[in-house]
Amino acid sequence: MQAVIERHDPGTEWDMEVDVLVVGAGACGLAAAIAAHDKGAGVAILEKRERPGGNSSLSTGSVPGAGSRFQREAGIADSADHMVADLERMAGHSELPALTRRMAALSASLCEWLVDTVGARMALITDYCHVGHTVPRLHAPVSRRGQDLVDDLLAAVGRRDIPLAVNNAVSTLYVDDGGAIVGAAVTGPGIETSRIGARGVILATNGFAANRELVRTYCTEIAGAEYFGALGSEGEAVLWGRQLGARLANMQAYQGYAAVAYPHGSLLSWTTIEKGGILVNAAGQRFGNEDLGYSGYAKRVLGQAGPVYAIFDDRIKALASKEEEFQELVDHNGVKGSDSVAGLAAIFELPQAALARTLADYNQAAGAEGASADPQGRRHFGMAPLTGKLWICRVTPGLFHTQGGLAVDAAGRVLRDDGSAIAGLYAGGGAAAGISGSSGAEGYCSGNGLLTAIGLGYLAGRAAAEPRA
Repeated sequence: MQAVIERHDPGTEWDMEVDVLVVGAGACGLAAAIAAHDKGAGVAILEKRERPGGNSSLSTGSVPGAGSRFQREAGIADSADHMVADLERMAGHSELPALTRRMAALSASLCEWLVDTVGARMALITDYCHVGHTVPRLHAPVSRRGQDLVDDLLAAVGRRDIPLAVNNAVSTLYVDDGGAIVGAAVTGPGIETSRIGARGVILATNGFAANRELVRTYCTEIAGAEYFGALGSEGEAVLWGRQLGARLANMQAYQGYAAVAYPHGSLLSWTTIEKGGILVNAAGQRFGNEDLGYSGYAKRVLGQAGPVYAIFDDRIKALASKEEEFQELVDHNGVKGSDSVAGLAAIFELPQAALARTLADYNQAAGAEGASADPQGRRHFGMAPLTGKLWICRVTPGLFHTQGGLAVDAAGRVLRDDGSAIAGLYAGGGAAAGISGSSGAEGYCSGNGLLTAIGLGYLAGRAAAEPRA
């Protein structure tokens, strides 16, 4: 991987010129290209991997929208202020608080833009609230698969005849004598290096979670977890930013996942836990408050000396089975059931007596009048107490996405340490700082990643389409 900054010789001709060059073809880059094109710009997209999508394809495709018409039609009262309160309650301190407010203010119209202009097949999820949200506000494909959202974005790019080249990695950004970004150099398997001039370059290259050195530097607490995200998340934006004197923000924040099914590698739907399931260690004991959510709880799972298991009942399994990925896990025997605690314990040779005590104590707390009865501090029990047939799945923690990156303004322009904007350079998604707080994973609310990916992509695309002053 190369991430070089070079001065452009004005006497050297470009091999190609466009108004806006988008680097990366995940949801951020695709949204940026559509937005720039629809503002009248000539656009091209470059993707270093063999296929578009990146982490967006691996997500559930969920985008929060506060105050959308889909909420109003469902009789759900919501607002940007309400969403900001939810996000700030979860995330605490953020180095870019204005970005949180900007994303919340944009969120409703962004979801409507995805449906009306992009043609995304999305609907409001009304079954329950997801991690961090106090009202139903996530809009997602019916399948809960991010690949469906990516496919819809790709179809919109195709209808607009926007060029998209895969296996084309950007190795170099070019600056002029004034420090403005004016183009990029592209390499790829079996092709000569090409130099592309652009009045605006949008970095949609994702985060740095696949760069182990950067993870050890900035996200030390999760550095021991396996990475389960897209392989292209190698941190070029951070490396370019360092050389350009760009400000980096929220670099210790990340999105973890506490329950990756082992050894299958697919996500065990957090619905199984959110709706009343629990996580136990090899001793058959709970070890924390599952209300922290799938991201915040990942560190707790990583801290266990041995295997960890998710346990839930038949009713919760039926609800989670509405999600295609979970049902596929069931079909591949990744979830095993028993009509008795003894049978459940035997599946993974857990100590039967300890597991029985854990379930009895948990069910008592879930059925109690006061939520303070739970010694782990859980307050939301969903459909618990757990009854009837029980199901178990071995899980492992994972790192999915870093939530820090280049500091940007309300138009997605990359900022220097002194607060000035780097002319011609924009960023969104994992390349930019996120809205999940300044450190750790407990500030991640469902949909935060896609909101900043698509939201900043949309804003950057529209801004980059404007003639440079």
